[in-house]
Amino acid sequence: MNKQEIIASTEAFVKSTLKNAEGGHDWFHILRVWNNANLIAEHEDVDKFVVSLGALLHDIADSKFYNGDETIGPALAREFLESQQVEDAIIIHIEHIISNISYKGGNFNQKFTSPELNVIQDADRLDAIGAIGIARCFNYGGFKNRPLHNPNISPKLNQTIEEYKNSEAPTINHFYEKLLLLKDRMNTVTGKKIAEARHQYMETFLQQFYDEWNGVK
Repeated sequence: MNKQEIIASTEAFVKSTLKNAEGGHDWFHILRVWNNANLIAEHEDVDKFVVSLGALLHDIADSKFYNGDETIGPALAREFLESQQVEDAIIIHIEHIISNISYKGGNFNQKFTSPELNVIQDADRLDAIGAIGIARCFNYGGFKNRPLHNPNISPKLNQTIEEYKNSEAPTINHFYEKLLLLKDRMNTVTGKKIAEARHQYMETFLQQFYDEWNGVK
């Protein structure tokens, strides 16, 4: 099986696995991340096969939907890639990407890095900001039945991993606890450039949100 056939099989596997996923973490999220990763990879010295596999499989079993278990995603990816006879060195790399890609609060020290992870992480973070990032944020807040906003509950910065996982804070708080921090955590030149505009869009949205909340506009 050649690389293009493996990528096509991986695409089909991810589509099937995520067919009933929450709207912010479904196949279309994967597709956007894959497209962004391919765009960024054009300007980076990376293995594009690893970038494609990592982007496609990065959320195959997001721990948020598995009681915080971060071992399921890498294990599921390994099982699938072994079935495609992908070499073990690449599988290990994909496992590391899946285990280290996510934002886990301000105190998480990433244990692994690679140029391919940098590209996929930027692509994933770009989908968490801007117009789609806003839509995904409120979609997940609704999925978890969280309030839109509560002025009496302040955002909590520099959360531990456990605090971040178990947060039940209003959706607006998530902008300050994660989304607005991502611009300065991008890895690549292309990622940083795209993030600037999306970050500004979120700032404008928040100002409008507060004006409407307070009856100013």
